[in-house]
Amino acid sequence: MAKMPVGQILRQRAEEDPRRPMITFEDRTVTWAAFDRQTNRLARLYSELGVGLDDMVTIALPNGIEFYEAAFAAWKLGAIPQPVSARLPHAELKAIIDLADPALVVGGPDDMGYDRAHLQSGFGVSPDVSDEALPDKTARHWKAPTSGGSTGRPKLIVAGDSAEFDPDATLMEMRSGQTHLVTGPLYHNAPFSLSMLGLMFGQHIVVMKRFDALKTLELIEKYQVNWLNLVPTMMLRIWRLDPDARNRFDLSSIEALWHMAAPCPVWLKEEWINWIGPEKIWELYGGTEAQGTTTIRGDEWLKHKGSVGKPLDVFVMKILNEDGEEMPVGEVGEIFMAPKAGAGTTYHYVGAEAKATSDGLESLGDLGWFDEDGYLYIADRRTDMILSGGANIYPAEVESVLDSHPHMRSSAVIGLPDEDLGNRVHAIVEATDPLTMEALLSYVEERLVRYKVPRSVEFVTEPLRDDAGKVRRSALRQDRLKPT
Repeated sequence: MAKMPVGQILRQRAEEDPRRPMITFEDRTVTWAAFDRQTNRLARLYSELGVGLDDMVTIALPNGIEFYEAAFAAWKLGAIPQPVSARLPHAELKAIIDLADPALVVGGPDDMGYDRAHLQSGFGVSPDVSDEALPDKTARHWKAPTSGGSTGRPKLIVAGDSAEFDPDATLMEMRSGQTHLVTGPLYHNAPFSLSMLGLMFGQHIVVMKRFDALKTLELIEKYQVNWLNLVPTMMLRIWRLDPDARNRFDLSSIEALWHMAAPCPVWLKEEWINWIGPEKIWELYGGTEAQGTTTIRGDEWLKHKGSVGKPLDVFVMKILNEDGEEMPVGEVGEIFMAPKAGAGTTYHYVGAEAKATSDGLESLGDLGWFDEDGYLYIADRRTDMILSGGANIYPAEVESVLDSHPHMRSSAVIGLPDEDLGNRVHAIVEATDPLTMEALLSYVEERLVRYKVPRSVEFVTEPLRDDAGKVRRSALRQDRLKPT
């Protein structure tokens, strides 16, 4: 089938099966027909507030049905959803709004003093507003998520594709009729994009308010979930549950479990493959910019342990050294990539400029290598690499060993100045049970060469990673370099 505007897809599915569940959040489920009618009303309200074709609509709402209503109402007007965290500080939200220049802000703090149209979270559109279908319109770009990047300054990553989709398409093992569990925050690109695509393809979406390891398993069993996306931090927290609690749930409904957003330790992935089955575990590597992607299924991964897969056919990927020369097989360099359709076809920035080579290849800042079969392996981010005593140390490798300790919840490894070594390896750890530095380092020394073992350990109680499982090592390092 040919591509359709979002509004047409929603209307068609509502007509075909009006009472079929579309979105479930906590104890509420909305059908396709009810959602279609509600977003027609909401779109008319947005239009009255000045939202039009190719305008941005900043959505600062927590996870829930209201978030999806805001996005679909924007699409029905040919506008571009621009998701942000509902918990952003005033200054950070203002910087994004100034950059995006949206016609409307939905959600966010009520005391901000907005200089444009604003609707509070929980705003109810009058039932007197017409719920009849609107003329179909298509936004030039279907989303515009944000990224702080390495500079800390916000930028928008505006998708190259327009807001029209083929409802009969298949992508990432998605298919109509599946139930899709959303575990991450919708302001992050993966939960936003994957759940929205799931709806375009006819999935029933079950949305968590926030990730909880035990609740995830409960929901999989309760709703017979077929498709879900996790990040390694979530996988680790589920695996750390008491085995009796973890194994009492029926997870046989799962058809595809995708993980992404951060490196997954080999030991943890092996545990999940043994638990769920290799043919059900999928991994994706790539950025919000979508200028390069690899994928790999669990059974293929077992033959290339640690790999994130081969680049998809529509992308070019190369490993380059600092002089821009291509590295031989097995040697680490910076990963550069580009769509074969040409640089800039998958996204453009607002608030930043892409850094590209002369032939249009771009980097996400990651280091890695290819094996002789063309499979990609990730070493770490260039900016996070620690040079200690003349040796390159990749924090992700050390964190993988730390996180394998049975009493570990999460860890982050950074380099701190050292008079002798230049930088020393410093581990910041969040433990689940009392743990001494001596016991932890003894555990690590059995698994890593001496120069990679942390020279210092800091125990913390606050989470090290955000709701999407990401850690900002540069910020952790800066905090520890500040004068006391």
